Amino acid sequence: MTTPQGAALTATPTTAATTIAPTIASTGAGTGPALGLNARARAAADDMIARAAEFRITASTLANGARVIDAGIDVRGGYAAGRALSEICMGGLGHVDFQSVDIGGTMFAGVEVWTDHPAVSCMASQYAGWAIKTGDFFGMGSGPLRAHACVETELFAKLKYAEVATHGVLVLETRAHPTDAVAAWVADRARLTPAQLTFLVAPTASIAGGVQIVARILETGLHKMDTLGFDVTRIVSGIGTAPIPPVPKNDLRGIGRTNDCILYGGQAHYVIDADDDELARLAPKLPAEASRDYGTPFYDTFKRYNNDFYKIDPLLFSPAEVWLTSTSSGRTFHAGRLNLDVLTASLFD
Repeated sequence: MTTPQGAALTATPTTAATTIAPTIASTGAGTGPALGLNARARAAADDMIARAAEFRITASTLANGARVIDAGIDVRGGYAAGRALSEICMGGLGHVDFQSVDIGGTMFAGVEVWTDHPAVSCMASQYAGWAIKTGDFFGMGSGPLRAHACVETELFAKLKYAEVATHGVLVLETRAHPTDAVAAWVADRARLTPAQLTFLVAPTASIAGGVQIVARILETGLHKMDTLGFDVTRIVSGIGTAPIPPVPKNDLRGIGRTNDCILYGGQAHYVIDADDDELARLAPKLPAEASRDYGTPFYDTFKRYNNDFYKIDPLLFSPAEVWLTSTSSGRTFHAGRLNLDVLTASLFD
């Protein structure tokens, strides 16, 4: 799910975050021992910097020591940067490849995303759940720093996953470069110094930004399951595909196109520790078509609600088509469908 830039989410107060991350990380409860998301992401960010010309990105260091990698604001970026950005968002536990996607006989350029750690890579890292809002700056924060900061206390208590990192990596969907003040604000809430932070930034209307958003195909399904009350730590593995949108003229159009690539063109397969009856009940609730707001391009839906993102049915944000396989029976339950008409209206009209 991607939100209009400037639309802040309600964040859980940060006071509990000072204890939840060290407690969960030290006990190893829930989804298993810490997997070093931030260390993996930092290594990938270091590689991007070392190959900056190849990735068509720039890297800079703020006065307070925070690193900033620009993958699409003042630089061209590209598909390579988008792929790296996507994998960094997933803390190095998600894998992204490019492939063609067949939707109703029309071939689209697309991504394939897979992970064997869905709850951790998607919800503890990739999910854009941290609203970075200070002064005039706003950006939705994704990436493994979230698993260290744990400011979304309710979510991380459910995931029972956190890690204590010495360097944090945060991805921002924004058109504004983070400043020293932004880095200090994030560092304070993450219990780190600015010099221990790496930010990666790209706007929605950029090649890299578009790729990293549609690479959330699995994450949107997990978020929908969580919204429906299903324990996402029971999801064993996932693999999915989604088309890549053409870069639009502005970020608002980009929000529409990237959402539509998932809502009308995204397919996700999940392997789940659940019995047949439970998956049979879950499957029809999961696809985007189960929402009352399904059926028109997201940009039009947004306008219909007078640009108020929070009036849109939250159950809309999920893959177009899903398959759920039970680990106990081996049976697979399918629901949803691809919608070429709405997708092409969004991407090409």
